[in-house]
Amino acid sequence: MELPESTLKKIKILKEKYASIGQDLDSYLDGLIYANPLTYWDYIEVDALLSLQKPKTDFPDEKIFIVYHQITELYFSLISHEIEQICKNGKNISEHGEDLGWNSSLDLAFFIERLKRVNKYFEALTNSFDIMRFGMEKEQFTKFRMSLLSASGFQTASYRYIEIACTDLKYLVFEDQRESLFDSDIHTQLDNIYWRRGAIVEDTGEKTLTLRDFENKYLEDFHEFADKYQPINLWKKYKALDANDQKNEQLVKELRELDVNVNINWPLVHFRTAARYLATGKGDEKGTGGTNWQKYLPPHFQRRIFYPELWSEQEREEWGKHWVDAVFADHLKKENHLPK
Repeated sequence: MELPESTLKKIKILKEKYASIGQDLDSYLDGLIYANPLTYWDYIEVDALLSLQKPKTDFPDEKIFIVYHQITELYFSLISHEIEQICKNGKNISEHGEDLGWNSSLDLAFFIERLKRVNKYFEALTNSFDIMRFGMEKEQFTKFRMSLLSASGFQTASYRYIEIACTDLKYLVFEDQRESLFDSDIHTQLDNIYWRRGAIVEDTGEKTLTLRDFENKYLEDFHEFADKYQPINLWKKYKALDANDQKNEQLVKELRELDVNVNINWPLVHFRTAARYLATGKGDEKGTGGTNWQKYLPPHFQRRIFYPELWSEQEREEWGKHWVDAVFADHLKKENHLPK
C-alpha cells in the first residue's frame, strides 16, 4: 500500500526532528507500534488524583475542605501558566529549543487574550467559593480545623508567586512602610511584603509557627523568583508597550479586572467565609494557623493595588470599601457577626 504524499512529508519532518537531537526515528516508530492506546484515566492520572485527599479526622466535611483547596492550587497553576507566557514575551519554546508556533513577541492581542484567561480563572474561583462558605457544617469545621494546627491557606506559595509576577514589589509592601521603601531594592521590599504581618502574634510581635514554617520553606525561593520575574512582570510588560497600545481600552479593562480579582474579590470571599465560621462578635477570633484574618484580609485596610496608575485618586482611596459597605457589612450585621 502506497503512503499518501502528506504522510511521507510528515515522516520526513519527524526524521529531521529526531536526527537534530541525535535520535533514530525507527526506534520511536517501534515504540508507537508497541505502545498501548492512551486512556482518559491514565492521561489525567485519575487514580493518583483521587488518592491525594488524606483527612486528619473522621469528620466527612474535611474532605470538602481539602478538595476545594486542591482545586484552588490547580487554578493557581493555570493562572501562573498564562502569566508566564506574557512575561516571557509570548514565546512557546519546547525543552529542546524548538519554536512551537505561538507569538515570537508580545503583541497586544496576545497580552489581552492571556489576561482574559487569568481573569476567568480568578472569577471561577471567586464564584465557586460558596462551596467553602456554605458547603460545610460549622460544627464540623470548628472541630476538624483544630487538627490542622499551624497549617493554613495563608501558606499557599502559588498565590505569592502570582503576586510577584503581576506587579512591582513596591506596591506590595505593607501600607505604612510603602512610601519609605518605594525606591528600595526588590529584596528589601520583599522582606517587608504585606503578608509577612498576616501571621504575627499581636501581643508579642512574634511570628506564628505558620509564618515561620512558610518562610523557612519558601522565602529563599521567593527571592530567587523575584530576581527572575520582577524585571519582566506584567506591569513592566504593560509599560514597555508603545503609548497607543497602553491606551487600549480592552487591555486597561483586563488589567483593572485582574487588580480587583486578586486584591479585592479573592481576599473578601475569604473574609466573608472566615466570618461565617469563626466570627463571634468579640473581634479576637484567630484564623487557622493563628492568622489575623480581620486585619489581613480586608483590602481597604491595606490598599494593595497592582496598577495604581490605572485608577483615579478616589478609586485608590476607596479601594475595596464599596464592596464591604454595600454587600458585606450589612450581611454580617444581620448575622450579628459585627458590632452594630
